[in-house]
Amino acid sequence: MHPPLPALYAESRPLPPYRALFAVDAKDFTGLPAVQHGPVSQLIPELVDRALENAGLNELRDSKRFPANTGDGVVFGFDPVFLPFILWPFLGVLDDILGAYNQQSVGPRIRLRASVHVGPLPDADQPGDGNGTARNDTHRLLDSRPVKAILAAASEQITHLAAVISHRVYEDVVLGAYTGLHPDRCVEVPATVEGKNFSQQAWLYVPSPSGNLLEAGVRPREEPAETVSRELGPVSGSGTRYSGNTQHVGEGAALMGNVGGDFTYTGRSASYHGTNQHWGSGDNVGRDKQVDGPRDPR
Repeated sequence: MHPPLPALYAESRPLPPYRALFAVDAKDFTGLPAVQHGPVSQLIPELVDRALENAGLNELRDSKRFPANTGDGVVFGFDPVFLPFILWPFLGVLDDILGAYNQQSVGPRIRLRASVHVGPLPDADQPGDGNGTARNDTHRLLDSRPVKAILAAASEQITHLAAVISHRVYEDVVLGAYTGLHPDRCVEVPATVEGKNFSQQAWLYVPSPSGNLLEAGVRPREEPAETVSRELGPVSGSGTRYSGNTQHVGEGAALMGNVGGDFTYTGRSASYHGTNQHWGSGDNVGRDKQVDGPRDPR
């Protein structure tokens, strides 16, 4: 017997606990040959777990709530206390892990979109746990136009990860200064999904922007006041090491300012189409912009 559906607004009931959510999916997964789908589907959660370990988040890795393999990615819930560390340093570590893997792999490149959100979700070790509006919005953010466009516009040699952060997480964690991710490393975007009734304010963070993204108003990341050195080994080795939530950044860049409209990218050169694009530095683009090609930010 399925439990009866609760009547709306007929009575008050306890609010489910707030759970943070992290989701990733792979760019161009459906374009891979069918024989590669299974191995790549298994590889992505392994890379995510390795990044959690290298970021010092073993406790989170072992305490995921309602984890799921989506075929082209993974999604899981976790205690919101870890949100500051997911934003920084985990996203940067994951970018490093993907870069090291792609550099030595003879198979397809693994480039990921990620989304981070938080909200009330059932979590009582019962069937249906983790389902709710917050879960739906996490996947909508992951499929939104800006994060897809920014990953398509970047060099596949340098930029391996693009993350979209919900406004709720940005406001509570980033503006609240609980994380090492500075607000100036994020860019505001309208998150919309083609064919879906979804529109939210969100924030993009790209740990390693490249090429044409640099032409659009991106500056190198600055080191935190307190840093520790990091060493990046092979993907099968120790990887990036962190102490607490500080790191020494040897390279990379950050998006600045606001984007006030959809933008798309075509071809290998930097061509952005659309209007009302606002960047905190660099050019303000009112029409199509064309530059010669990507640069290596290093």
